[in-house]
Amino acid sequence: MIMTFKTIQEAFNHYRTASLEDIEKRAAEIKQTIETDTDADVAALNIEIEGLKQAKANVTEKRGEQAGFNPITGMEFTQGGSKDAVTGDVLASVEYRSAFFKTMLGHKLTQPEQAAWDRALTEQRADAFSTTTDTAAVIPTQTLNEVITKARKMGGILSVCRGFNIPAKISVPVGTPSSKAAWNTEGAEVESQQPTVASVNFGSYEIIKVFSISASVKRMSVPAFENYLVEELAQCVIACLADGAVNGTGANQGTGVLTGITWTDDVNAVQFSGGTASARTVAYGDVTDTIALLKRGYANGAVFAMNNATLFTQVYGLMDSNKRPIFIQDAQADTIGKLLGFPVVVDDYLLDDVILFGNFSYMGYNLPDGIAVEASTQSSFKSGRVDYRAMAIADCKPIVDEAFVKLYKA
Repeated sequence: MIMTFKTIQEAFNHYRTASLEDIEKRAAEIKQTIETDTDADVAALNIEIEGLKQAKANVTEKRGEQAGFNPITGMEFTQGGSKDAVTGDVLASVEYRSAFFKTMLGHKLTQPEQAAWDRALTEQRADAFSTTTDTAAVIPTQTLNEVITKARKMGGILSVCRGFNIPAKISVPVGTPSSKAAWNTEGAEVESQQPTVASVNFGSYEIIKVFSISASVKRMSVPAFENYLVEELAQCVIACLADGAVNGTGANQGTGVLTGITWTDDVNAVQFSGGTASARTVAYGDVTDTIALLKRGYANGAVFAMNNATLFTQVYGLMDSNKRPIFIQDAQADTIGKLLGFPVVVDDYLLDDVILFGNFSYMGYNLPDGIAVEASTQSSFKSGRVDYRAMAIADCKPIVDEAFVKLYKA
């Protein structure tokens, strides 16, 4: 029988006497419901899950008092606490970072590293919203930040998209440009205005990559292996997300900006008009028409996005009516350049002869659980190699359609 609770206290009272196994089982059921049932009452389920968390904390606290050990880490504790305990976010700790890479390399852990490692894995297994397996470990926070930073430096629209780290299926409001204030006569009544607020609701889709390296990897130093892993994850997992941000279909994957928006000529799309009917090219007027179609408020922060071939075959030599180039390279600032004053972003996942103009703060991607990595020697037993599997739960989609205009060759 499915129960609906009106308050967190009501849910806590219901599960207060339940066993830890029953609490975790119900939490897993709620996770499954949120991920699979599009009609689920997420607000009510959130109330129940908060009550479950409090009930679980109550049970584990009693177990700790009775048994004399910490149920989270499984370690004995003393009155003064353990000097090896990691406080705060364990994934952001130095001990966990060291333990993660040592484990991937098969090196022995120190006592503080082992404690941080055990705590991290226990918290992942206890979290009903975790998407990793019991043996996989989420990469350290600092390493994940380095992966994202490296991906942004690689360019592409992902470098200018808005990143999120929120649970899947949760609707999050995103502010849009609002209308300006108005002059008012003293004492006159002012009508209130309803602000325009968009929202984004990300799904949960898997990105998986398996890469194999020689067993001699165990001889690598921890910093060298971390640099290798950052490079590999940026090139495969994040590159997959970058492709999805452009071309994703939304079917068991993210939704791209090209496929997720309905393009209508003279509304949010402009066709090339230069050249001949059989060989159309972009004209100066096409670019100005594209800029003019972007709705007010989105131009601040807007960029042009295109692939490298389109930049050099269609845009590079464009002139205005006074025979002045409209694309200006910016070698001094180490950027691609500007087109009529707007920055240009090169993304080779875009098709040839397609140019996007818009504010990519309204194109979002979500990595709620970071990237989980695990090592295995079983699948490559005969070759003596070590297989590493990277898995991420991610999604991407346009947040506000009117923030983008497409210039294209029909």
